[in-house]
Amino acid sequence: MKLPRNAQAWLPGWYQARRRHRAHRFDPAKPVTVHLMFADHFEPYWGKPTDVVARARVAAWAKRWPEIAERQRDDEGRPARWTFFYPQEEYRPELLESLAGLARRGVADVEVHIHHDGEGEADFMHRMRTFISTLSRDHGLLHQQDGRTVFGFIHGNWALDNSRPDGRWCGLNNELTLLGQLGCYADFTMPAAPDACQTRLVNAIYWAVDDPARPKSHDTGPLVTRDGAPPADALLCVQGPLTLRRHPRWRVIPSLEVGELAAYAPPSPARAKCWIDTAPRLGNDLFLKLYTHGAPEKNAGPLLGGFSESAINQVRTECRRRGYQLRFATAWELCHAIGAGPFAG
Repeated sequence: MKLPRNAQAWLPGWYQARRRHRAHRFDPAKPVTVHLMFADHFEPYWGKPTDVVARARVAAWAKRWPEIAERQRDDEGRPARWTFFYPQEEYRPELLESLAGLARRGVADVEVHIHHDGEGEADFMHRMRTFISTLSRDHGLLHQQDGRTVFGFIHGNWALDNSRPDGRWCGLNNELTLLGQLGCYADFTMPAAPDACQTRLVNAIYWAVDDPARPKSHDTGPLVTRDGAPPADALLCVQGPLTLRRHPRWRVIPSLEVGELAAYAPPSPARAKCWIDTAPRLGNDLFLKLYTHGAPEKNAGPLLGGFSESAINQVRTECRRRGYQLRFATAWELCHAIGAGPFAG
């Protein structure tokens, strides 16, 4: 059987995660809750369009997502949420203000995304500090924790902490340390398979401790527990599902499941089952992070035309089949539900 590209890196971790999940026991006296989060690598200028096209891409989400969110309620009656990880290099005030309007309505949130390629530490810190300050000061976005502005993060091109073998699209072996200094409360980059940036540890919520002398310090790390303190200067890493999905008998070779929603990756009941089977868990809580690149028309059309609602409904159906509760979450809300480290208590 031919395995997906670079599977040798993460397949042992996948097997360990399967064993870990099978050994997990829920407390039968308490409800089991699936916390569902959508992480959108939202790039209005994907493909280098004109400003008119970029504005139209944001306008489509600003108009149609609130309608979807209000129709889709979780088991607590709360509308669906969508987290836009917006790239620093594509900042335009009017575009961010449209997304900020969704955040103020309680149906979305905005966090930080960046693409960079070896410009150095000073350039990275300047770009990030300026962007974080602008989002908070000019648009009322991001969150406050212990008196400072904090943010969730996704790295462009998956290359967190200089993790590409060729060294492209990052260049900073100490990026985890820098993110901590900037106020990053959690990273949501993974999974990246079949890309070589994929970590060995999969289907986990864990602490990454930086080694500034080497790349890809988040390749593995201690798993999060609610009753233990995190290692010093550790970054919380929240992963989405990564597994092999079997198909009907007519297709022998399994396919790679990474929790992506796209025109070529529509939701399905089989995928929803895989997602919940694979989602990291703490106590009676499962944390399901799906991702997409929702700005380009090729994905925005399907997502706003039915894919996002179908994904929610199929997760909801699988939850009901198992007797689980469904709760929607932004990135910030998901970390509060995780309840570890600075989110404990």
